[in-house]
Amino acid sequence: MQTNRIDKKQRAKKRVEELKGFYIHSIVYVLVNLFILISTVIARTRGGEGLSDALFNFGTLATPFFWGIGLTFHAAKVFSFNPFFNKDWEERQIQKYMEEDKKNAHKYSTRTKDN
Repeated sequence: MQTNRIDKKQRAKKRVEELKGFYIHSIVYVLVNLFILISTVIARTRGGEGLSDALFNFGTLATPFFWGIGLTFHAAKVFSFNPFFNKDWEERQIQKYMEEDKKNAHKYSTRTKDN
């Protein structure tokens, strides 16, 4: 009973650490990308570009875009979102392999009886 409670506490603690890590990652993402975005736009507008040209430039938005992809994957991991390999998929695969093993066992058991 005691070890079960300890296991639950350790899992809960790990979950809280994962959430904390994601929230810190999100805050850093916003702060750093705001700084980069503002700095880049100011530098480009001082260089003669218009505000919309400076703002909607691939160079300006590349870091937030690609880092955002990484942040999305981090969120998917922390919040257990996996539309492709979810629990239903896992269960179907387990059942499939169990059926294959059962067929193979039956196939080999009938061969040994025939010989």
